[in-house]
Amino acid sequence: MQGVSLNSLGNFGQDDSLAPMTRKQPLENAQRTIALIVAAGRGRRFGGALPKQYAPLGGKMVLRRTVQAFLSHPHIDAVRVVIHADDADLYQSATVGLNLLDPVLGGATRQDSVRFGLESLKDMGCARVLIHDAARPFVDAAVIDGVLSALDDHLGALPALAVADTLKRAQNGEVSDTVSREALWRAQTPQGFSFSAILDAHHRFQGEELTDDAQLFERAGLKVAITPGHEDNFKITTEEDLMRAERLLYSAAEIRTGSGFDAHRFEAGDHVTLCGVKIPFSQGLKGHSDADVALHALTDALLGAIGQGDIGQHFPPSDAQWKGASSDRFLAHAANLVRAQGGTVVNVDVTLICEAPRVSPHRDAMRARIAEILGIAVERVSVKGTTTEGMGFTGRGEGIATQALATVRVTRLD
Repeated sequence: MQGVSLNSLGNFGQDDSLAPMTRKQPLENAQRTIALIVAAGRGRRFGGALPKQYAPLGGKMVLRRTVQAFLSHPHIDAVRVVIHADDADLYQSATVGLNLLDPVLGGATRQDSVRFGLESLKDMGCARVLIHDAARPFVDAAVIDGVLSALDDHLGALPALAVADTLKRAQNGEVSDTVSREALWRAQTPQGFSFSAILDAHHRFQGEELTDDAQLFERAGLKVAITPGHEDNFKITTEEDLMRAERLLYSAAEIRTGSGFDAHRFEAGDHVTLCGVKIPFSQGLKGHSDADVALHALTDALLGAIGQGDIGQHFPPSDAQWKGASSDRFLAHAANLVRAQGGTVVNVDVTLICEAPRVSPHRDAMRARIAEILGIAVERVSVKGTTTEGMGFTGRGEGIATQALATVRVTRLD
């Protein structure tokens, strides 16, 4: 199956119900620029149960972050991934909802995998191809722009960083020589090429052990332009690299805060549901759902933190399907929207305002239930109760009001 499309194995990345990227139209002049993401390696230096390209990074697989960088670039017309034959299910999980060309299977070496990928593009009107390591998830638009710009005047181009450290050659654990760093560069990807030139080079030097695609051009006597790289565009090779990537995501995150408020009046009943906990009481709360005033306010706080409207937009009270519904469904939905935007719930704070029932006997159960729904540690959840000293509708015992605050950390290296 090497070098063939995997469209027969499933509808990879084409689930239109999951908000796919805008589909890009093919160019009529057959001058397409296609990104080829190489993800067929086993990552033996990385260790762990998963190949590094499928390791979780800030709530997304590394491969998904890498692919999205190219899908979002205005001058990339299509993206194809080269994968290992054993990774079909992992690939599907990593790319669901994304508008990608069908993947192709790689070979025994990286050079084989790239060649198979290139051969799969022969009939797609590809004029320029960018070849990128799947394990470099932080490539940005400026790096891609630099490579594409250089291809206007060169057959090949690669981003690179000048070597800044002093270089030593060693033998038997001891320094044997100091190597001049003058004119030395650290090569990165994506490496860009004229499609016909790089495909020809791969065919000519098939079987040779070369470290990157630019070296094929060097063997052919062709020039490769150097364009600006970026320190963040590093390759995840070890567990330490993955930790560095997590730190980078954290440092690039923005903190957002949302607030919510809700109130429900009492009606005849024998219990109230607050923070997902059923509490025996002499009255009930009136509402279309279970009238959990606390979870409603908290749902609005999460939605507000990510700019996603309010609970009424997502669960209209006019819709019969929500009559009597458990409000944990509403809060879980808001939490899923946070995660879909690359966000993490940092903490939530709920204040119940009522004369009765008393909150303190149920506080620990309330905190535990909210933490369970949101999938966060209970120490990130605060629940408090207060009164209005007999004033207003809560003071008169006519109902319960709730204020809620939510803090969300959203990463923006997507």
